[in-house]
Amino acid sequence: WMSPPLPRRDCVCISLHPHNDRGTGIAAAELALMAGADRVEGCLFGNGERTGNVCLVTLAMNLFTQGIDPQVRYHNLEETIKVAEWCTELKVPERYPWAGSLVYTAFSGSHQDAIKKGLAALGDNVWEVPYLPIDPSDIGRAYEAIIRVNSQSGKGGVAYLLESEYGIELPKEAQAEFAQVIQKLTDKSGKEISAKAIFESFTETFLDPKEPLTLLDYTLTKAASTDDVEVKASLKVCGSTVEVVGKGNGPVSAFVGALNCTLFSKHGMHVVLSDYHSEARGHCKQAHNSEAVATVRCQAMFKGAKHGSSKFGIGLHPNTTTAVMHAVLSALNRISAAGDNKLFAHLPTK
Repeated sequence: WMSPPLPRRDCVCISLHPHNDRGTGIAAAELALMAGADRVEGCLFGNGERTGNVCLVTLAMNLFTQGIDPQVRYHNLEETIKVAEWCTELKVPERYPWAGSLVYTAFSGSHQDAIKKGLAALGDNVWEVPYLPIDPSDIGRAYEAIIRVNSQSGKGGVAYLLESEYGIELPKEAQAEFAQVIQKLTDKSGKEISAKAIFESFTETFLDPKEPLTLLDYTLTKAASTDDVEVKASLKVCGSTVEVVGKGNGPVSAFVGALNCTLFSKHGMHVVLSDYHSEARGHCKQAHNSEAVATVRCQAMFKGAKHGSSKFGIGLHPNTTTAVMHAVLSALNRISAAGDNKLFAHLPTK
């Protein structure tokens, strides 16, 4: 109702000066721009009288994300924040739109999972990631802080940090099992947990346990007349050295067969292996050498019925076969640590 009746409209600059007394400064400015206003007067981060003038950072970023060039740039928003805070002696709140330190951070498990999937599905030209309307690097932010883990988080955040920081990608069900370990830690501390602490817990859970079973050495022999493989492995079993021998259609089945034949079957027990995954460790900051990441799930059986709960085991090694063998023993050692002593009751001891 204002622009059309003005004579010589092209010679007039309609300038807006919204305040935020009712919390609608941004909305009022955007509606006025849509109605034909030429300029907006405001302040960085909404400083000003009473509740402040309209925030030029929020307004500019809102326009930018909707495909409108605001004709201002915030490529280094962190520097803008520092200067504004120094000049005004007022801190930008952690959850302030676009600029707060927690704006590009997700603690919620469902949000983390959506962000992880969105980042994995990114194309070359279009940014489309749930809960992240812009690429944080466009304003000088880094990806490292996008996902942080606390007691609210689920498997998605834990899996993202393991993969992005340490190159370890776990199957979904293994993610869920390990997330329960992290949940207990964060519930106990009531604090956020770092990627380093997550990896330390991963190592303590899957890689460090060496009792009651440890792989010392092994050899593989392929049968001349069939495709079968024979495994001869030397193990430390409850402190004693034991040789196990088994055959199978591959190294993994032969190794599990050797364990069953030598250690378990004679006592009515055996181990079933499922959910076998093997991936190369991804390129990341914390891993410099090529390694295989093997993940297996083992279930103890007694007289043909499941005994206790299944457990995942994980092995890391440059050799894929060795990694899988370590993963099998990792799962069995975790079954033992969980208190399932029936499987190991008849193992030799010193």
